[in-house]
Amino acid sequence: MNKKICIAFLGNAYHDSRITNLRDSLMADGFEVSVISFDWRTISEDKFYKDIKIFKLDRSNSIKFYFHFGYRLLKELIKTDASVIFAEDIYTLPIVTLIAKLNNIKIVYNSRELYAFIGGLSKRPFLQYIVKSIESTFINLADIILTTGEMDSEFLEKFYGLPKTLVIRNIPLLQKPQFTINIHEMYDIPMNYKILLYQGVLIGGRGIPTVIKAISQIQNVYLLLLGDGEAKSKFEKIAIENEVADRVIFAGTIIQKDLINYTASADIGIALIENISVSYYHALPNKLFEYIMAGLPVLSSPLPQMKKIVEQYNAGIIADPNSEDEVIFSIKKLIESDNVIREYKNNCNRAALELNWQKEFERAKPALYKVIS
Repeated sequence: MNKKICIAFLGNAYHDSRITNLRDSLMADGFEVSVISFDWRTISEDKFYKDIKIFKLDRSNSIKFYFHFGYRLLKELIKTDASVIFAEDIYTLPIVTLIAKLNNIKIVYNSRELYAFIGGLSKRPFLQYIVKSIESTFINLADIILTTGEMDSEFLEKFYGLPKTLVIRNIPLLQKPQFTINIHEMYDIPMNYKILLYQGVLIGGRGIPTVIKAISQIQNVYLLLLGDGEAKSKFEKIAIENEVADRVIFAGTIIQKDLINYTASADIGIALIENISVSYYHALPNKLFEYIMAGLPVLSSPLPQMKKIVEQYNAGIIADPNSEDEVIFSIKKLIESDNVIREYKNNCNRAALELNWQKEFERAKPALYKVIS
């Protein structure tokens, strides 16, 4: 039996915990896994490893970007001898489907979010129509569809008339920090100041401007941003305008295997996704679970799936990301004493014993392996 799997992803596989965990779990069960991925931010040339390829893309011209991406992906997939291909996003789905159908290869579509309803398309109806058309054309051709949350599954099943989809949430491995990073010393932060942490892509709709404005009213906190993205310069400007540029640190992207060491060294995790689209309303981001795994109390949006997790495990506080007063109040409540933080940390540590990749994948494995084995 051919147990070769290929994973295609428009992103850097080394910076993506879902692909890293999926690949490692499949390999542990005897599958031979190769990954085709792309990067336009952090590498200067193509990177080839034993089973992972990362192709450098130039984002300066959108047409050239997508043409180059499509050409390289098609060229690589033509050479594959895998029996299963994972399309890890809507961008890879059409080319994956074309190659898979021509060669009798099974397709796994990982719908990481509701792509036709993401925030960036909310005011671009023509582009939204194109994305809907692409997804509706190819999604029913997949042998199995994965989502990251129950609400996403219910929405897609109803919207596209799909059979039952499989939920595999974006949950990190059960692990503890390998070593302690002294963020206070690294960034010259006074020891009596608390560190608010946001990790992820720097884009709109994440409540970051509200937090920056909030800390201008709270004197004993710093905001540490781990990640990069198109809105970085905008956030830097907001920090300057609110006279807190010295307390907002842009640390850049941290490689996945080291991330928990940074996360665990902060005090509060920020997960303030805004309700600006259907996709965002359904949000259940991996950063929420990464904070919990690292023992970090969470400041979370009141979006239904996020709120359910935070309240079920008493892992933090809910706040409206559009209300500066509410965010200020919540931050002050979280940092009012070390005992408050300690209690939430203990709750997070207990929750991590349930909310981990090992348990999540073990639960989903029978349905997934029934299709791909």
